[in-house]
Amino acid sequence: MKKAMIILNPSSGKEQAKDLLPEAERTLQKFHEEVTVCETRKEGDAEEFARKACELHYDTVVSMGGDGTVSEAVNGLAEQGHRPDFGIIPLGTVNDFSRALNIPLDPFEAIKILPYQHYKKADIGKINDRHFMNVLAVGAIAEASYNVSTEQKTLLGPFAYFVEGMKALINKTPFSLTLSHDQGQWEGKAYLLITALTNSVGGFEKLAPHAKVNDGIFHLYVVKNISFPGTLNIIPKLMKGELKEHDDVEYIKSASLKVSASEKLVVNIDGDEGEPLPFQANVLKQHLSLFVPPEGN
Repeated sequence: MKKAMIILNPSSGKEQAKDLLPEAERTLQKFHEEVTVCETRKEGDAEEFARKACELHYDTVVSMGGDGTVSEAVNGLAEQGHRPDFGIIPLGTVNDFSRALNIPLDPFEAIKILPYQHYKKADIGKINDRHFMNVLAVGAIAEASYNVSTEQKTLLGPFAYFVEGMKALINKTPFSLTLSHDQGQWEGKAYLLITALTNSVGGFEKLAPHAKVNDGIFHLYVVKNISFPGTLNIIPKLMKGELKEHDDVEYIKSASLKVSASEKLVVNIDGDEGEPLPFQANVLKQHLSLFVPPEGN
């Protein structure tokens, strides 16, 4: 008997989740005999529900919520002996993982792809004992993201993070950074480190255009020097997906890394405040199976 679990965050998408729930249930019932709905009430619930779905050998887990709900579900699924196929109905502001997988950002359209049962293997990252889907960041933009208000996100969407980040970069001083990676080691002064797993970072789908969801590597961008004119120069390269070609950006590819810095810094993990440096991270290649649109759809 095929079983599906919907992990529902009722506060996501301006409380749109509950309106979408009946359609999601009907859709999953087309190819599952049993559909269970688990509603989150506090932090950590989505992770616990996803882990339980693994233990009970569910066939499918679907996240209905924002990036935080998806992140918790991924942490519940990661490195389990049985991992159900994973579906995402995006209800957040940024939805980076959905963007990278070409999952429709319109939640009704995202529900429509589920019956095709078309899947794609995707990498996730592991930092110390925690898992992530999109990005690790250290430096000014990472810190500035915590200052973005709900009103800014509503008005500007993903661009709100970029605006705050650029303001922070101009006023910051560099820190000494040491990166150990698969090809060796990089040491120097830096303003920002971005470690991307996917092409979509903070809602910008061209920031890391060479990153594929299943290539098994991190794409690292070290911003070594910045000034107001330099910021203006970086912006068009970022928008065109040419950040790695900027003279003041070091580009490195690696499946594992160790990072330390001269200052007391905290790594931003998928947009949330994470752990203090130093840290080590590695890629779990093609670790999850995700519902994606069928080819040509």
